[in-house]
Amino acid sequence: MKIREACSCIFGVERQCQWSIMSGVLQPLGSLFYIVDPNSTAFKEPDDVPNYTNEAIPLFIAFIVLEWLVVKLKKLGKIRHNDFINSLSHGIVYDVFGVVFRSFTLWGYDWLYERRVIDLDWSSPVTWWVAALGVDLGYYWFHRATHEVNLIWASHQVHHSSEEYNLSTALRQSMFQRYFSFGVYQPLALLGVPLSAILVHAQFNLLYQFWIHTEVVKNCGPLEWVLNTPSHHRVHHGASKWCLDKNYAGVLIIWDRLFGTFEPERKDEKIAYGLVGQPQSQNVLWLQFFYFGAVFQKARSMSTCGDALRALFYGPGWFPGTPRLGDPDTFPDVRAPRAKYDPQLPLWQEVYVVVHFLVIMILHNIFISQSATLSWITVLMFFVFIFVSVGIIGAMYDGWWWAPLVEAARCVAYVAYARDMAVTNIVLLDTAILAYFAMSTLLWVSQSLAVVKATVKAAKLE
Repeated sequence: MKIREACSCIFGVERQCQWSIMSGVLQPLGSLFYIVDPNSTAFKEPDDVPNYTNEAIPLFIAFIVLEWLVVKLKKLGKIRHNDFINSLSHGIVYDVFGVVFRSFTLWGYDWLYERRVIDLDWSSPVTWWVAALGVDLGYYWFHRATHEVNLIWASHQVHHSSEEYNLSTALRQSMFQRYFSFGVYQPLALLGVPLSAILVHAQFNLLYQFWIHTEVVKNCGPLEWVLNTPSHHRVHHGASKWCLDKNYAGVLIIWDRLFGTFEPERKDEKIAYGLVGQPQSQNVLWLQFFYFGAVFQKARSMSTCGDALRALFYGPGWFPGTPRLGDPDTFPDVRAPRAKYDPQLPLWQEVYVVVHFLVIMILHNIFISQSATLSWITVLMFFVFIFVSVGIIGAMYDGWWWAPLVEAARCVAYVAYARDMAVTNIVLLDTAILAYFAMSTLLWVSQSLAVVKATVKAAKLE
């Protein structure tokens, strides 16, 4: 009898462990597709809301690798290393910038909630669905504004700057866009939607949009009528005239159908991805900032204050004498295939970039996980170091002459900081990274000397 009870206990624990492991995989997987249980994803307090985005990171990596394998095996094209690293780097700076500069987009929500017109029970499925639909509708209008208001487009254009369309493109996010969304979701507070529900559905809405950034999935059948799919979103990322300002949906494509912005994918026309005026750069920091300069330069060029304001708040294609969003007949009609900006590095430098990018990813994860416990000066140092690190990779691809000098300084800075400091708290890993940076310092100091000698020689010849 005791043996039977013991076996029953052991197998019960084993089944519990198996179920726990399955849940740990299935729940984040479901969140990527908005397939979740309303009861288990409703929370009374905002502090109780899990970070579903962080939980999904391993799945991001798994799906990116899976897509890469499918593309390779089916010979559907190629995923370019420089573009891939660029997209992931945008995701890193988005993350780091959000830690240092906390978002204020939901300020005032609690104040409005206290003055709500309707009382909704936080645990009710009705509240869950109202929040889901409200967040998705709010996202549609905000996303539309990011395309139709030039100043906000200056932030959003980063997401469209890739000439490829794969899962890594989903991670190509703007550092600044989130700060323009202030006021988008606050009206839901008056409808009695608790802040915790907004925090839940804002994450699910964002996570859902990850998987639609792919060319591997062609068509989703009847779901195309209701949901935003890879087919619909491919159109949104197109640079051709017929693709512009279309398919703004987050999850439900019905908003585009209702508000006149829907455009189906054309089977007989290949899409050229990217921006109409495609920037010729792989530099992450430059891509994040450059269009703000273009917007303000356009505003300064106007002859009246009214036109200067229109240059900021009308569409990117607007000019005096045209409609709010510009005259489509004057837009360049980009067609596929168009030549892509695809700078190449020597093999040794390509290997160097990949290895250092992996190191940046490790340091990024440490920074995100420990930022709450770090001093402000350490946070600032990490912030600057990571930004310089991703910026210098793009500078190398773009062939900027000063890149070796900055890279040498970056490596020296890391060695000076880490020689007496545990960065990862894993002795072997800390030693390996420090040794690698030390060797890199010698490499880039010699490269820098060569650059200086060449510059001096060129100056003498002039």
